[in-house]
Amino acid sequence: MDRNTGSFKDLPGVDTLLGTEEIKLLLESHSRDLVVFAIQSTLEDFRSTLREGVAAPDMACIIRDISTKIIELTRHSLRKVINATGVIIHTNIGRSPLGEAILDDVREVLTGYSNLEFDLANAKRGSRYSHLTRLLRYLTGAEDVLVVNNNAAAVLLILHTLARRKEVIISRGELIEIGGSFRMPDVMKTSGCRMVEVGTTNKTRLEDYENAITPGTALLMKVHRSNYVIKGFTHQPTLEELVELGKKHSLPVVYDLGSGLIRKTGIGILKDEPDVRQTLGRGVGLVSFSGDKLLGGPQAGIIAGKTEFVSRLKKDPLTRALRVGKTTLALLEAACLSYLDDEHLMQTNPVFAMLHKTPEEIRQKADMLHQELKVLHIDSEVVPNGAQTGGGSLPEAEIPSYAVMIRGFFKTSRERAAFAEQVYRKLLLHDTPVMGILRRGQVLFDVLTIPDHEIPLVARIIHQVIHPFSS
Repeated sequence: MDRNTGSFKDLPGVDTLLGTEEIKLLLESHSRDLVVFAIQSTLEDFRSTLREGVAAPDMACIIRDISTKIIELTRHSLRKVINATGVIIHTNIGRSPLGEAILDDVREVLTGYSNLEFDLANAKRGSRYSHLTRLLRYLTGAEDVLVVNNNAAAVLLILHTLARRKEVIISRGELIEIGGSFRMPDVMKTSGCRMVEVGTTNKTRLEDYENAITPGTALLMKVHRSNYVIKGFTHQPTLEELVELGKKHSLPVVYDLGSGLIRKTGIGILKDEPDVRQTLGRGVGLVSFSGDKLLGGPQAGIIAGKTEFVSRLKKDPLTRALRVGKTTLALLEAACLSYLDDEHLMQTNPVFAMLHKTPEEIRQKADMLHQELKVLHIDSEVVPNGAQTGGGSLPEAEIPSYAVMIRGFFKTSRERAAFAEQVYRKLLLHDTPVMGILRRGQVLFDVLTIPDHEIPLVARIIHQVIHPFSS
């Protein structure tokens, strides 16, 4: 090793570190195994830097890194984040918030034992899927339902069960890619079916489907383009036309609806969004959709439709691998119960509560945050902002909203942009992270997605972050 750099001999041993006063203090509040692990991990990190020619650290630096590692190991990695982006269903920060009402509803079931797989009436083993069947059948109009762990799993199970080693016809304009680079063609390939693409990106006609049907065709597939829009010179057959074609050739139509609007509500922005109830009412064999998008529940994939198909899915061994546990079932049941009454839905389901907000109500929240910041001597202003549903839902629909923008005196736009970048990043690193909007050299906070009771908290966190810059 180079004479000007450190060697492994310059690093203290584990026993030496255990004998320091600082590490002895750590041992008073943490197990020996944990402290030793942190020491060994830290020393290995420094050995790696020594191999790269970096000088050996001093004892204080090593002990500081050990303490940091223990803090990182012992605190929750999954943490609460305040959403000030204006995106209601934000995939990166947990999609749909569940809300206090839903959590209160399931607390008793989840903190003890439950009748997850026990039929209390007949004193024998039951099915975990029976708890949601009646409720979801009522809400969707389906003959039967099945719940798996997410919508991609739902699509995979449907294709694996009904179309393995057979053909599935799908429009080229619906070969979507969802978050994390998962593509519909890849899901179809994994299921074991043979994908048959018809039409073009912008135009697919009914005869394209019909001309592709062979004795090896198992089903016709339709996918809701929930996260993008094709405009201009376009055409797609109606759902009714596709269903009629399926009947003519004794082929079921499967619709990956994705976004998961169970039924129409009085919210204007959702009036053109396809919903599960109306889709099944048009004769579709199976519909699959997410639980943590417009439904406002936990991550889940719900399959609803005709008994003849759902019963086959339930018998597929893959269903066992994709099944959900009591936590998902309890939360999903609570979310679905909120759909029984529109007024109850707007009050207890956070997604619908936010979608139901009027521009005037949102403006009042923005004024509240502006005033809270003013009291803390932070210069800000309320500005109009276009919020979004998000989560692969309603890609073009903007929700009229308001944001609070931090102001300040800057000599150049570059100074302002640097300040905004620092504030944005430091807010993410706060003990209670706040995710705002960094846009064109400004940092903004859309109040639509901030709960009313957290407005004062957000103001205090912003003050804590900005105060060192202004002092």
